[in-house]
Amino acid sequence: MRRTPLELAAVATAAVPGLAPTATAYSPDDDADFDSALLLDAEGKRWRVRSPRHPEASTRLETEFMVLRAFAPAIRAELPFHVPTIAGTVRQGALTTFVYAHLQGSTLSIDELSAGSPALARDIGNALAAIHDLPLALVNNADLPSYSANEFRQRKLNELDQAATTGKIPATLLRRWEHALEDVALWRFNPSVVHGDLHEDNLMVQDDTVTALTGWTDLRIGDPADDFAWLVASNEASFVEAVLGRYTEARRDTPDAHLLRRAALLAEFALAQYLVKATAVGHDDMTSEAVSMLQSLADDIEEQARHDEAVLAAEQAAAAEAEGAALQEAANHSNNVRQPAVTVVAIPDAGTSVPAPSLPPTSSKEAPRAGLPDAEAPDNETPDKGAASDADAETVSNKVADESSPRSQDDASTAALNVVNVTPLHAGERS
Repeated sequence: MRRTPLELAAVATAAVPGLAPTATAYSPDDDADFDSALLLDAEGKRWRVRSPRHPEASTRLETEFMVLRAFAPAIRAELPFHVPTIAGTVRQGALTTFVYAHLQGSTLSIDELSAGSPALARDIGNALAAIHDLPLALVNNADLPSYSANEFRQRKLNELDQAATTGKIPATLLRRWEHALEDVALWRFNPSVVHGDLHEDNLMVQDDTVTALTGWTDLRIGDPADDFAWLVASNEASFVEAVLGRYTEARRDTPDAHLLRRAALLAEFALAQYLVKATAVGHDDMTSEAVSMLQSLADDIEEQARHDEAVLAAEQAAAAEAEGAALQEAANHSNNVRQPAVTVVAIPDAGTSVPAPSLPPTSSKEAPRAGLPDAEAPDNETPDKGAASDADAETVSNKVADESSPRSQDDASTAALNVVNVTPLHAGERS
């Protein structure tokens, strides 16, 4: 049975001697595990009460008590936000109720956070980086859980098997989560300290600044994506990107490329964990709510898959049409291409050679130089002028005949050709 804020105020007076509440109010919390309230005393101081609803939740509060004790003053001073201080406890049977000195700031809904200023998004990124850069010894010295990347993945596989036994998870989600968990490359990350239960109800905000983080019941060494799951569930991409951008800048270790993908998967898987928890405690209303949310998620995923398939089919059809048009255009262009011009250069016929007149035989003496008078030649070597005249007349007659012959003109049918600038056609271009 849920406790009212007035009942919790009465329990708080037993946990903190001298506490006299003058006003009470409901405090957001994990309703399946805790009853919480805010108290105001006569001096104007605020207090927060957290009362477990079952033994497992009580164990978580006791774990948080050890965690907060591990936050030594030196560690608290380095954090950009405050962590709670436990003012008192009271045990009732197997359950222990804790009272905390209330911290400044107030909680905002995820919609209010995502609609906030860029400065708030950056400060959330700073807070996440500060958590993940905490020394691993903080967790190991407190004997808290520590998981390697492969151990964390195997743990999620075991939780998936447990969730499947409820028989209330749509097959679409089971296949989706199983395939993602079997993708080993997706789960390669450097383990770090993680809050483990980070969401908007554990984030105290004032004037665009994260003033405090509460709910340190699940501190462990594991996957940093755990603390991003609640952000991804906001579906505000610009807000998530602003937080991640500042987180990446502030981290000492370089975040892995699959951080947001795992965060999205863990955000979905949180619904299955919620179903398992509701079933375990026998809470019918919570179980029905979990089943409804899981079915809505499955419907959304199937609708998105159909949309993606339709978009892909349209893109493929458009690509095929464009390719066909390109091929047709290329074919048309090929048909319209003319054979390159051929330059033909005719080499003129040299014509019939004219025989040179026979030279008279010469003696052993030096032949007379051209232009010398015939009188200088010896008498016994004087050529027969009559014979020479007949030969010269025949030569002239032959030359005139050759010049008047049709062969003296350029004959393209028999002249040699010099062909240049010929571009060979490819087989596909030939008609």
